[in-house]
Amino acid sequence: MLIEINENNIDQRLITRVVEALRKGKIIIFPTDTVYAMGCDLRNKKAIKELAQLKDIKLKKVKFSIICSDLSNLANYVRQLDRPTYKLLNRSLPGPFTFILNATNEVPKLFDTNRKEIGIRIPDNSIIRAVVEELGNPIATTSLHDDEDEILDYFVDPYAIYERYDSKVELIIDGGPGRLDASTIIDCTGNQAEIIRQGIAEIEL
Repeated sequence: MLIEINENNIDQRLITRVVEALRKGKIIIFPTDTVYAMGCDLRNKKAIKELAQLKDIKLKKVKFSIICSDLSNLANYVRQLDRPTYKLLNRSLPGPFTFILNATNEVPKLFDTNRKEIGIRIPDNSIIRAVVEELGNPIATTSLHDDEDEILDYFVDPYAIYERYDSKVELIIDGGPGRLDASTIIDCTGNQAEIIRQGIAEIEL
């Protein structure tokens, strides 16, 4: 099912419809401020397993990030941030960045793994932030790759996404054209923040 949501004039009824699907353990595809992504309710273990299966990865080996609506969501999932790291996040988010942070003991329980870190995203996209805010907790997410096309790494056209994934996910949010460039990934688990993937955005560390 394809649902069109205008980021500049969000219909809250459609956001509620998306959230209802997430609460039922369904997988959705949605726009971000970079590439389109797929995700599910972080608190639904069955949905996380299905998301891993859809990516053809064993749950213990997945490296899903989580999308939060704002920095106040982080406390349950990441260990207390030092002042420089918090300031870095505060000035960069919302934005096209993924920050790798030290995880709390809650994270391994969610993913059936020994993961000691977690990727955090707060996209500069009001559609997905509205979804997460109404859901009341983060969503687990992974980028939407087109593994069958060597030229096109990511889908940018919501209708192309619909044609490929309609039978595999509950719903697809058409939030307009996506981008081909992924987020910039910054590892903040050590003593010094380090860029481990240069994506669409520059950042001064």
